[in-house]
Amino acid sequence: MDILPVVATTLGGALSATLGVLVGGVVTRRAQERHWVRDKQLQAYQELFGQYARFMMELRRAHLDRRPHNADWAAWSVALTSASLVAPLTVATAIDGFGRAVGVFLDAVSTRNPVTNPVDEKGLTEASRPAAEAHLLLLNAIRLSLGRTFEELPFYLGGTLGSHELGRDPARNGPTT
Repeated sequence: MDILPVVATTLGGALSATLGVLVGGVVTRRAQERHWVRDKQLQAYQELFGQYARFMMELRRAHLDRRPHNADWAAWSVALTSASLVAPLTVATAIDGFGRAVGVFLDAVSTRNPVTNPVDEKGLTEASRPAAEAHLLLLNAIRLSLGRTFEELPFYLGGTLGSHELGRDPARNGPTT
């Protein structure tokens, strides 16, 4: 009896099984890594938009109510940085543009005393326009990074205050926020 074919078949089978386990492990690890990164991205983006909405609302209410504001700038800065850490380059670039546009709003609003020298509603809306536009660009960059099945949104959703034309849903003929 020739044992060589039996040994070759056994070794070939063992090698194939081992290779299958290794390849399966690598593929599974990569998939888990992608899921982990995506979860971290979504958490960071959620926190970024949450901080943005909080301070935009806080500054707007402070000026309209003529009271001191209580915005947490450290939390905004952390959210901006955290989102940038996990974002792909296209989204990180949009985050940078968003941060700059928010700076335009802050230059116009946070430098004025809301009690003694408040910004009126029209001024708040005008000052928030660059941030609103950058917010929409960032939101769409994030949507595209999450999957090609998401279409770009043509209107604003949350976070931006004031009445901006792009913030109107033609089907409802009113603000979407």
